[in-house]
Amino acid sequence: MKCEISQTFFFDAAHTLDRTVETDASKRVHGHTYNAEVFLTGERDPRTGMVIDLGLVRREIDVLRGRLDHHLLDEIAGLGPPTLENLCQFIFRQLRPGLPALTSVRVWRVSVGDACRVSV
Repeated sequence: MKCEISQTFFFDAAHTLDRTVETDASKRVHGHTYNAEVFLTGERDPRTGMVIDLGLVRREIDVLRGRLDHHLLDEIAGLGPPTLENLCQFIFRQLRPGLPALTSVRVWRVSVGDACRVSV
């Protein structure tokens, strides 16, 4: 039987966005609190009872969070335009090598009510 576990984290970051609507606010540097949740799926290890130790998941997240928290997302190499879609895919690509059981990433902003989720 497979289990899905998850870990949430947040970071504060600024960005600009070139859009055709809400252009004035989007083109100015502005910030958000981003919430993210990573999902890992697999079989429980019969010895530990865990898919993966969540301490290992948190350790991988902490490294990535340090690259995003209080940074200008426009300047993050490999992110592209700082949309929710690109941010989800970026987080997935950055975490997957250290967390091969990673199956999904969700990013949302409570303040404006929008979200994105990517999955394999």
